[in-house]
Amino acid sequence: MKRRRRRKPVKKSNTFSNTKNNNTSPEKVKPVLAKTDNHHQYIMSILDNPITICIGPAGSGKSYIGAGMFANFLHEGKFDKIIATRPLVCSGKELGSLPGEMNEKIAPYLKPIEENIKNFLGQAHYGLYFNDGKIRYEPLEVMRGATFDYSCMILDEAQNCTLDQLKMFVTRMGKDSKIIINGDIKQTDLRSRSGLQELIDKVSYIRGIGVCYLNHDDIQRNGIIGEFLKALED
Repeated sequence: MKRRRRRKPVKKSNTFSNTKNNNTSPEKVKPVLAKTDNHHQYIMSILDNPITICIGPAGSGKSYIGAGMFANFLHEGKFDKIIATRPLVCSGKELGSLPGEMNEKIAPYLKPIEENIKNFLGQAHYGLYFNDGKIRYEPLEVMRGATFDYSCMILDEAQNCTLDQLKMFVTRMGKDSKIIINGDIKQTDLRSRSGLQELIDKVSYIRGIGVCYLNHDDIQRNGIIGEFLKALED
């Protein structure tokens, strides 16, 4: 009589994967890592507050970290969708003079936000969420009247917003949603004063609104940018 061979026990993996059961992609979502103390404070503000306003120079990580946090929130199922927007203000041609339909006109403006979100999610995850309508790019100028529940809402380049536009954006916030507003007040393309500074002056004392400041020392894009900006501002 042959002896029955014992089945070898299945080894349990010590590696945790946050890939969802309904997602067949093997890609992992990139975590958000704080490179500086200011980055850490920015991340904690996003975690702790319904609304976070971040001010900082180009390349300091305000858009990159914001997109990364929201990409991870979406993938972890903490929110239903990401709503990304920015004002359609340019330093050269007016929007109406650009070729194409409205979606084609706004695409170049929203491309930086798209690339940041895609950088964290990876191409496969990004494609699935985008096709499911869980990542949406909305022109700020046509958002009036909308309400976004269970959403991560990010407004980029907010230094080019008027106070009325910022008020309109924040009041689109629905149930259990979270907002990030970021910009560089020193680089506004508006002919009048930026509404972003006015907003901070009026609401920074409200509990649940975090205001974070990044500086030249937080720039990770290229070290020389910080020195370049310092020289221009002196």
